[in-house]
This record gives sequence, structure tokens and C-alpha cells, in this order.
Amino acid sequence: MPSKKDKGGFKSIIADLFELPREVMMDLPRMTLVGNVQIYLENHRGVIAYDERQVRIGVNSGEIIIRGRELEIKNLLAEELLIKGIIEGLEYEG
Repeated sequence: MPSKKDKGGFKSIIADLFELPREVMMDLPRMTLVGNVQIYLENHRGVIAYDERQVRIGVNSGEIIIRGRELEIKNLLAEELLIKGIIEGLEYEG
């Protein structure tokens, strides 16, 4: 039976072999949360829905939902996203 480490298959093996970050090789989202006031997301596929209480973001294998208050998209680039506000919860739907 394959282990959890083998979940990504060939790309996962290559990432391990060459000591590359898995999020780069496997096109995984990478989030950096600063306290509860800012979140930086890389490798996204676009904003699905957005208001001051919730931001839904498409990623390669599903979507990420950010819930909070006074949420604002401060920076939106092709694969990078910066959201500021009072972050109350994160959810991943794969």
C-alpha cells in the first residue's frame, strides 16, 4: 500500500530527489498567515467570490475559503494574492 509520502507520485519523488519544495513541483498552494490580520497565498487559480466577510480562492486541487471581517484584497497577481482584515477562519475544500 502506498504511503502518504507517495501521494504525489512521480513529481513527489523528483521533488525529494532534487530537494525541491513540494509546492513548486506539485503546484500546491502555499499560504503565509501573519497573526490574524494578513494572509499571503501563492499558486492560486483565481478569486471565485469575494466580499468583506469571505474570500473563496481557487487552487489546483479545490478551493480555500477565508472567513473574517473587513477582508480586503490588497494585491492580486497571476499567482500571488494578499488579503488583509480580521481573519477568523480558514477552510480547505479539496
